[in-house]
Amino acid sequence: MNNRVNRVVLIGTGFVGSSYAFAMLNQGVAEELVLIDLNKEKSEGDAMDLNHGMPFAPSPTKIWFGDYSDCKPADIVVICAGANQKPGETRLDLVEKNTKIFKGIVGEVMGSGFDGIFIIATNPVDILTYAVWKFSGLPKERVIGSGTILDTARFRFLLGDYFNIDTRNVHAYIIGEHGDTELPVWSHADIGGKPIETIINERKEYRQEDLEQIFTNVRDAAYHIIERKGATYYGIAMGLVRLTKAILQNENSILTVSSYLNGEYGQNDLYIGVPAIVNRHGIREVLEFTLADDEKEKFSHSADVLRKVKESVFPS
Repeated sequence: MNNRVNRVVLIGTGFVGSSYAFAMLNQGVAEELVLIDLNKEKSEGDAMDLNHGMPFAPSPTKIWFGDYSDCKPADIVVICAGANQKPGETRLDLVEKNTKIFKGIVGEVMGSGFDGIFIIATNPVDILTYAVWKFSGLPKERVIGSGTILDTARFRFLLGDYFNIDTRNVHAYIIGEHGDTELPVWSHADIGGKPIETIINERKEYRQEDLEQIFTNVRDAAYHIIERKGATYYGIAMGLVRLTKAILQNENSILTVSSYLNGEYGQNDLYIGVPAIVNRHGIREVLEFTLADDEKEKFSHSADVLRKVKESVFPS
């Protein structure tokens, strides 16, 4: 009899972490969910509150407040801990303080004997994913950042809204840094197999400048949300659950996550948001799109910005 269960450990139960835990319970993704946070009372309260919703969940999930020893048998450790982005602050401004926090966290996780997959959500996510890979010593395919998974979701939502199409039938990607230098891959954006650029050229009611504004709204979405409510958490929580599900259910799904590049897109020794095939072993393969010339330039610029920040923390 196989008594193996899927265990996910969540480190950091702030806005993003607690939203992730709530979405995990609602979707019944894992059999066990462990919460770890420096604020013990708050996380214990979260565990109690979540458990009280169990009668309404699609499937049973054992949820408790734990400690780093619970990481040893875990399949996935999700890190949402760290300092939050403040109004007027960029994601890259957070790098120094969050790198220090992560060194301690990863040391504790690996000290437990953990040998699973890391998912990182804390910003700047591309740099911190690289940091977790360095600190953990795990294979690169088992350290995954949320990357541009949320940016891609925002992009698809706004395109679906503009064209009046179910967002789940829009296939379009945001790649690069999860931040100010990210870029849309218009050359591979389509609806029902029809390129969006073709739709724009064929239909007078749609305009190229509208598409440019849609991307601007995607890129700057976090700033607008932070101005209004102080933080973003629902969208990224849903994206993290989607990534968790792709791993635990061995889906071989294509998601725009922060992945280690080793020659792909002409880049090396860097974590950055690109489409990748994700399964039970982590990142199975990075998908290398043939980009338009302007997209190549923008992606290279995005990679250069991240590389400078990375080398300030991890000199080559």
